[in-house]
Parts: sequence; C-alpha cells; structure tokens
Amino acid sequence: MLLLPAAALCCLCSAMVATAAEELIQDQLSLTRRVVQSASFTCEQTQRCDYDEVFWYQKKETFTLIMYIDRSDGAVEKGYGHPQKDDFSAVNIQNGCELKIDKVKLSHSASYYCSCLKLDPHISVTVGGWYHLIFGSGTKLYVTDEPVVKPVVSVYPAASRAHLEGKSSLLCLASAMSPPLVQFSWKRQKEDGPLEELPPAEGEQLQLTQLGRGRSAAILTIRQPENATYKYICSVRHEGGTAEGPTQQEVPAPAASCPPETEPAVLAAQQQADLLPLDPLQPQSRVKLLCLLYTVLIVKSLVYCCGLSLLMSLRDDGPSTNYTD
Repeated sequence: MLLLPAAALCCLCSAMVATAAEELIQDQLSLTRRVVQSASFTCEQTQRCDYDEVFWYQKKETFTLIMYIDRSDGAVEKGYGHPQKDDFSAVNIQNGCELKIDKVKLSHSASYYCSCLKLDPHISVTVGGWYHLIFGSGTKLYVTDEPVVKPVVSVYPAASRAHLEGKSSLLCLASAMSPPLVQFSWKRQKEDGPLEELPPAEGEQLQLTQLGRGRSAAILTIRQPENATYKYICSVRHEGGTAEGPTQQEVPAPAASCPPETEPAVLAAQQQADLLPLDPLQPQSRVKLLCLLYTVLIVKSLVYCCGLSLLMSLRDDGPSTNYTD
C-alpha cells in the first residue's frame, strides 16, 4: 500500500471531481490555536472508503502527504518524507479518525485534508488503478494569539437587473470576525409557515471571501415561485459559532409579466418628451423652412448663370486684333 498514496497524489486534480455524496466529512471550518497548544482535526464517514487507509495531507501552496492511518487496526505509516512528520499523530474514533498535533508551531499554519481511496470501474488504469480519491472539505489551522470572534451579519437587497427575469438578489455581509474564514447558507419562510432550508434549485450563491478587515460577503440570486412571498434568513457558519442576520428580508412574488428593459438615459428622454405639449404648427413650420431653402437654391443658381453669361458676352465683344493701312 505504500505505492498507492504516491500514485494517488499524482492524480489529485482528477480525484477532486468525486461527487459531493462521496465526500468525507470535516465539520471544522477552522481551528485557532496559540503556540504550544494542542490541535485535533476530525474526519468522519470513513466507512465510504473501499480501502482501510485514510490519508492526511497538509496544504500550504501544494498538497503534501503526512501519513496514513489504518482503519482496521490503527497502525500509522509516516514514511513519505514530510519534514514535520514527528509533530503529528493519528487515532481512530467512532465513524472516523483524528489527526493530532501535541504542540502547535507557527510553521503548522496550513489547511489539513483527509482522503481515502474508493473503487471506481469507470476510472482508467492509466491514473493509478480502478479507484479514485475522495476528500474532506478541509480544516484551516490559524496559529495566533488573537481571540476567536463571531461575525456580525447584515442582509441587504442587492441591486440587480435579474429582477426583470423574475429573479431577485440579496447580499449577506459578515464582518468583524476572527479568524476570517466563514461559510454562508440560506433559509426561507413562507408567510407564517415553518422555516426551511433553501432548495439548491431555487437559488444561486456567489461567495466573495476575505474582502479585507475581516469581511466576507455572499450574493444570493433567487427565482421566486409565482403566487408566493418568502422571507429569507442568512446564516453564517464560523469557528466561534453560527450567526444569523438580525432581520429577515422579504422578497415578493414576481409580477405576471415585465415590460422590456429600457436604458435609463433613453427612459428619461422619453419621459421628458411625454411631458412636453404637442405643437400643431410644427408640420407647417417645417414646410415653410423647406420652401425657403429651395427658393434660396434657385436664386443662387440664377445668379450663377447670369454671371457666367455676362463674362462670355464681354469676351466676344472685346477689341479686334486686325489692323488695315
């Protein structure tokens, strides 16, 4: 089995396409520890693995394999050349395993992922065999003296052109938290009905992470069902606990039909034109102006012709060059 992790690391990018249903569970978004404190990273749902080995990776700029632990007997293998391998240990727990650091150092600041091998007959043997890697979502370790502070959550209606297609947008802002890593989710409530999770098919979320000064944001675009009005709640998951917005944003049901969109400048011009009274003399004024222009052109042509005729006449009547004795 020593060759399997090396082959698996080579096909790491291909392995990331594993479906969400097959992922291992790492519930900790982040851990904040001071130097010399201990840290533990949990990995659950390892029964989804088709081999007994569960691998632990450290990710700074790239993934580096630390060790694997055998689910069947708890044996640990660290022979992969990680420079800090002696700082880590691993144990089996119910429904999973744990990676441990007894004394945290600044150099341990990184993200930690668990992984294992799953059989897949659709994967070519050219990528290391009939299996692929499945991963947990990772846990980021912050080594700092700063305390953990929960985020302050605010929700605003977001300006969007999507409402013309029967969609609405909401902006959820998380600020003043430490560490900065958060995860956004949404719930909704229909009038006086129960609170429910937002179905993925009825909303698209764009998360803007680490905007500076401990702030992150998420924009939710919703396609509202017709004849229904919902209130939406933004929930922000953080190491210090889950925080929710203090208010619920209500999004009404879309109108039956929408007029075509008009640019603001054109719309303003149209509105101004609608306010001006119609002048019944305008067509007559235009006709008079055209007649005047036509007359000027005719007069100009006549003057040109008369001048040309006069010049020709003077040339013909000039003094004769024939002399007689």
